[in-house]
Amino acid sequence: MLEEMLLGFDFGEKKIGVAIGNTLTRQARPLEIIFSEVREARFGRIAKLIDEWRPQRLVVGLALASDGGEQLATARCRRFANQLNGRFGLPVALVDERGSSREAQDLLGTHAPDDAMAAMVILQRHLDALP
Repeated sequence: MLEEMLLGFDFGEKKIGVAIGNTLTRQARPLEIIFSEVREARFGRIAKLIDEWRPQRLVVGLALASDGGEQLATARCRRFANQLNGRFGLPVALVDERGSSREAQDLLGTHAPDDAMAAMVILQRHLDALP
């Protein structure tokens, strides 16, 4: 497999966690938190990140219910993933994000905003699942 750069997202209505990783090292790291409820501001910042990092693929956490079923947040995550694909023309993978915020809090060891760390957890799950 050729090396690919990936951006991972932990989507939320008020903020979006972003992580970066690649398929060569198979390591993800937190990048930033986009604090905005305004869609155009969010996508403007994402466009700058895509321009800066030049990812070949994007990964979005899929918010599923504890039993694995769909919920309102699931549809929002799917819509966000579709918008990313439509705006930037990059393939987008959806990854089950259940437990990612708890895992991010454990990694941080504090109650600081964990969205970027949760995005890292989501992206790391994707990288770990690659063949």
